[in-house]
Amino acid sequence: MASLEKDFDGGTSSGGEPSDLDRKINEHFAGAVVRKDLVKAVKGNAIVPSYVLEYLLGQYAASDDEATIQAGIDKVRDILAQHYVHRNESELVKSKIRERGRYRVIDKVSVTLNEKDDVYQATFANLGISNVVVDSATVNAHQKLLVGGVWCLCDVEYFHTEDARVSPWILGSLKPIQMSNFDYAGYLDARAKFTTDEWIDLLIQSIGFDPDKFGRRAKLLQLVRLIPFVERNYNLVELGPKGTGKSHIYSEFSPHGMLISGGEVTVPKLFVNNANGRLGLVGYWDVVAFDEFAGKKKRTDKALVDIMKNYMANKSFSRGVETLGAEASMVFVGNTSHTVPYMLKHSDLFDELPESYHDPAYLDRLHFYIPGWEVDTIRNEMFSSGYGFVVDYIAEVLKSMRNLDYSDRYQQHFTLGSDISTRDRDGIHKTFSGLMKLLFPHEQATAEEIEEILRFAVEGRKRVKDQILRIDSTMAAVNFGYQAAGGGWSAVTTLEEDEYPTHYHRGRSTAQHSEHSAKSDASPPPVDDSATTTAPVSVPVELFEGHRDYAENQRGVSYETLLLPYLRGATNIDLHDPYVRQPHQGRNLVELLALIAGDKDPADEVTVNLFTVLDDDPEYQPKQLRMLNEIVQSAAQQGVKINVAKDPGGHDRWIRTDTGWRINLGRGLDIFQKSDGGWFDFGTSRQEFRQVRAFGVTYIDDRKLA
Repeated sequence: MASLEKDFDGGTSSGGEPSDLDRKINEHFAGAVVRKDLVKAVKGNAIVPSYVLEYLLGQYAASDDEATIQAGIDKVRDILAQHYVHRNESELVKSKIRERGRYRVIDKVSVTLNEKDDVYQATFANLGISNVVVDSATVNAHQKLLVGGVWCLCDVEYFHTEDARVSPWILGSLKPIQMSNFDYAGYLDARAKFTTDEWIDLLIQSIGFDPDKFGRRAKLLQLVRLIPFVERNYNLVELGPKGTGKSHIYSEFSPHGMLISGGEVTVPKLFVNNANGRLGLVGYWDVVAFDEFAGKKKRTDKALVDIMKNYMANKSFSRGVETLGAEASMVFVGNTSHTVPYMLKHSDLFDELPESYHDPAYLDRLHFYIPGWEVDTIRNEMFSSGYGFVVDYIAEVLKSMRNLDYSDRYQQHFTLGSDISTRDRDGIHKTFSGLMKLLFPHEQATAEEIEEILRFAVEGRKRVKDQILRIDSTMAAVNFGYQAAGGGWSAVTTLEEDEYPTHYHRGRSTAQHSEHSAKSDASPPPVDDSATTTAPVSVPVELFEGHRDYAENQRGVSYETLLLPYLRGATNIDLHDPYVRQPHQGRNLVELLALIAGDKDPADEVTVNLFTVLDDDPEYQPKQLRMLNEIVQSAAQQGVKINVAKDPGGHDRWIRTDTGWRINLGRGLDIFQKSDGGWFDFGTSRQEFRQVRAFGVTYIDDRKLA
């Protein structure tokens, strides 16, 4: 097994009784909400954004009546079957257009100007036709057709002529898949009917997640991803492990967002083409998101970086001698390959960015840093079967609020610290304003609720600024916090600052750190850094060499005494065990990895090369792969990198470390007897209380054999 295969099960419709919240949602937003699991039910193998499907579901299945929902699903399925163009069926659809003369399709349409013939021409992505003449009125009404393309319902006609220069394809009508109007006053009135917790859960369900699977802070982190849609010129970065859904919102949530690969954009495409004067993406989209933005070795265009820095700071860019403005928010998402303490110890939390962007001038323009390592890996059970806004409805609501400014709504209760710079203050204000629009568009927030999102906004900007201080020591340190009206000072810290204070404040002077602490009336108690940031100091002992046997039913055996002393200090460990298949075998592996992770310095990393064998049963193998994938992802978050490969050694089971030890394991890790004692059995929590099977283990110091 050279690498792990990806394996995900599709969700199933719950079809159960609506919750109290779902009933309330349908009562106050009738016709504007849809059950979120229906998207999976109708999508099939159609490679189409969720907002397209929800647009259709909103037309036919926006109800809490099961019969209406089922009829709507059938209707949407029929529409997709009849009109959605699959690439591999494009010739069949073209034949239908020719034979019928006119046919309706759902496809992504982009338009270019043919300067030679002075006409606009459309290209249909899936249908595979181009040079379709489009009238100027249609282009002027839907200018996003010129930049990136738009999903549309189109009537396409066919008329062949003898003139080879004339395309036989004719655009009869075009309707972008997005709402044309909505009742904003009704939206505000309905918001007032919900508590804050209910409203947050409604927004989380609208994104597509089950709010019961998230804590309060996790929900707020998800909602920060929406701020670029509701706040103009908002600059957001999110770096974290793979599989946390960083780019999902920007590709699926709104027809006003454009997701592009970080390496697939040029100055003309993003800003302006000086040759023809055509505006780029920032001129037409509310949000431009860069996927897979991280990567130290990525080649970058310095001219693009310079223009981007100016745009992020001033909302403008140049075309020759002319200066142009735009309102698009910029989002940068990418994967990290190291743990947080490792980055804090060896570099900074922007460590993964391309070199050209690892620049204080660029980083200082970011308003908020979402700590992606706090976001759970997306699992199937996290998706919602409850009701949420039809994506297109909430997208239009958020777009309409971009002209509003809620950034001063905290000032009657709190005052930001006086030494917070203008740029820091702008970042805090934009995040606060965005969260206020999302959570309290009706402006009925209590002082406690305002303080919660103000503190959250300060933390996100502080995370940016603290990392810049590591890169540019000439920048002045800032005491991030706020003063309550008639109250004391509240200092704001980041979560990783509280967890790893020694590594977080590496390079900061003692005076700076002391001053920061002195400004807080509610400073946390002193942290024992030796307990939280460094590996336990062990006295060198002579490790046993040779063979030991253990009898069946023996107790008092654990990996901590059996294996950990020989693994301590190793940075690369080979583990050969062909039988990591059943859940209890996966648990054994996790318990060993947890010991390794807990014993090392959190800022260090250990690589474990697992050599095992896939189960021959085609029914069980996907479960084994899923189990191994989850173990790999969980271990990576604790600084243990697992590489999984096929075991070439048959049934032999052994461990080898880069410190020179080889441990031959008679039974591999599977030394404990099965137990059904449940969580109240001591053996469930501690290995030494479990009975073992008969096994032997041999310790060999390879350094003495060399």
